[in-house]
Amino acid sequence: MGKAPLFLFGVLCLFCIADADYTIYKDPKQPLNKRIKDLMGKMTLEEKIGQMTQIERSVASAEVVKKYFIGSVLSGGGSVPAPQASPEKWIDMVNDFQKGSLSTRLGIPTIYGIDAVHGNNNVYKATIFPHNIGLGATRDPQLVKKIGAATALEVRATGINYAFAPCIAVCRDPRWGRCYESYSEDPMVVRSMTEIISGLQGDIPANSRKGVPYLGGQHKVIVSAKHYVGDGGTTHGINENNTVASMHELLSIHMPAYYDSIIKGVSTIMVSYSSFNGKKMHANRDLITGFLKKTQRFRGFVISDWQGIDRITSPPHANYTYSILAAVNAGIDMVMIPYNYTEFIDGLTFLVKNNFVSMTRINDAVRRILRVKFTMGLFENPLADYSMAKYLGIQEHRELAREAVRKSLVLLKNGKSADKPLLPLSKTAPKILVAGTHADDIGNQCGGWTIEWQGKSGNTTAGTTILTAVRNTVDPKTEVVFSQNPDSGYVKQNNFSYAIVVVGELPYSETMGDSLNLTLAEPSPTIIKNVCGTVKCVVVLVTGRPVVVQPLVDQIDALVAAWLPGSEGQGVADVLFGDYGFSGKLPHTWFKTVDQLPMNVGDRVYDPLYPFGYGLTTNPVKGN
Repeated sequence: MGKAPLFLFGVLCLFCIADADYTIYKDPKQPLNKRIKDLMGKMTLEEKIGQMTQIERSVASAEVVKKYFIGSVLSGGGSVPAPQASPEKWIDMVNDFQKGSLSTRLGIPTIYGIDAVHGNNNVYKATIFPHNIGLGATRDPQLVKKIGAATALEVRATGINYAFAPCIAVCRDPRWGRCYESYSEDPMVVRSMTEIISGLQGDIPANSRKGVPYLGGQHKVIVSAKHYVGDGGTTHGINENNTVASMHELLSIHMPAYYDSIIKGVSTIMVSYSSFNGKKMHANRDLITGFLKKTQRFRGFVISDWQGIDRITSPPHANYTYSILAAVNAGIDMVMIPYNYTEFIDGLTFLVKNNFVSMTRINDAVRRILRVKFTMGLFENPLADYSMAKYLGIQEHRELAREAVRKSLVLLKNGKSADKPLLPLSKTAPKILVAGTHADDIGNQCGGWTIEWQGKSGNTTAGTTILTAVRNTVDPKTEVVFSQNPDSGYVKQNNFSYAIVVVGELPYSETMGDSLNLTLAEPSPTIIKNVCGTVKCVVVLVTGRPVVVQPLVDQIDALVAAWLPGSEGQGVADVLFGDYGFSGKLPHTWFKTVDQLPMNVGDRVYDPLYPFGYGLTTNPVKGN
């Protein structure tokens, strides 16, 4: 009789030990809100502020992530574990940071973010898709959705689960250095292109609540619609400047794509450096907390841009404590610091302990961050999967990028008279000239945000240049001569059947791309004059926006806007030689002179060189 109670006591002790090991927030079978509540109930202020902190990989380590309970790590533009790093090298790095977070008291995993804005563009040998301006020219949301799905796989191939994309800016002035990141000047085109979110994150179930973040599995990534709001409407197109507009204009031009993004389950929204009627967006409580969180019922988290809170003051970082106070109280949940994380953590801790920032505000931020992390399945799958590395730069994705290039090309002129078109070009001409600074340069072809933040000319990554594509396409008997900058005498002497001139802008991003004149830099105009003044020519423009071409148009037989096509230049040759027809339509008004800017479709005074939506078409030629 005495042994039975002893046995029962032992069984009860085992149950107690098992129960002590069980935590609600680690149980994926528990409801989401119950998991969030349980975890938050266990967290200290230090752990909560850590979740609100995003730091750059160059200052991160497993030890730093563990010590400060860091919520997220990122790669800035061009920030890589090693030059030409393999996907496995990326995964090693991401998992090392994650092991630091998993070794903390509560084991809250970190998120790793990267600017995957036209493919996983920081990574060597990734597929580089056309920049958004080119995708806007396709008018094909389903194609863009497929690009999103392919990009998600290539981001996961490097162990990363968060893409700072898509940019849903509505560029109203091509002088802006980020205009190529905008799908169009027309909010309706930009709205249609938010379909990329469903490709990146997955299709949100039909019965989902509006505003709730979503992720469709471990082959998808969470995204950040950006830059909230009005970034494409600044005065004179100056980056990070002031958007002067009525509330009606803001809501009808710059806001609509955010409605669509939220309905599609976008997980995060990034705030713009710019101001709205003089008020810095990073400190705009009315638009972040009032409109985005309350009116639009967005339930994901709001993230700052890179050093975005520093720039609340002028000069930046002049009063960092004030910047923290203004940004967090405005409703920013996670701060992309990215370097001086102890200053941020200490500053926010001081502000909370002295009642300048309420615990209610801190809890709102952390609740949103945890909601995204639980929705991602991050607690169940914290470590990156090496088997995903095989998806980086695969042929299927390169074929998709090639299709996107074909559909993005806009034919602006075809023949000096309508009855004598130059395009499609003959594949069997005896001798042809390819000229120009962008004909055999993969870096120029891809533009900014490629391998490096600003991009870089030269042989920067894997891909097919337009020159190589031409050689791949013409008859083996056709002689293809490449001369980057020939003089007119050389062109005359060589008896070319025709010439393909590929010129454009050198790579840039953000403020470095702001331009008040939008002219093609030398030697591009000289190349056009020397070649097109001597032989029949098609000029292919590789630019991130409309540029000044009116003084040159009369000399040119055919003119093609190729935007920034990315790594798959074969798509350009596919259409030039008639294997496919031209179908792209201008996503932006092509002005005559910069004095007309800003000029957008629907303006009372509208006198463009080529109007919004313009684009000549050709039919495919069989047996060319």
